[in-house]
Amino acid sequence: MIEIVDADRCITCDKCIEVCPTRVFDRGEDGIPVIARHGSCQTCFQCEAYCPVDALFVAPLVDPVPEDSRFRDLESLRAEGLIGGYRAVLGWGKGRSPGARSAVQPQTS
Repeated sequence: MIEIVDADRCITCDKCIEVCPTRVFDRGEDGIPVIARHGSCQTCFQCEAYCPVDALFVAPLVDPVPEDSRFRDLESLRAEGLIGGYRAVLGWGKGRSPGARSAVQPQTS
């Protein structure tokens, strides 16, 4: 479930708003997306995957995490490299190798 929008990284591109199939986000007055309908999140990771600056974190859970969860601690998530971590797994983003390409091994005869 979506837990974090990192306002320091966000470039107000609205990609997360556009790709969310359940319209979880609203555009804030400052342009930063706001998690407006947290309970509507389907944990599909589309917002995190399409964020070009790794400003989102979707916890790998289908229910909201408690307020004191490490999944709500932005500094901890940054330190662990979990912000935008789904994009890294997919191989999306500058300097990353696409996962499908690296998973394919050349056949030898």
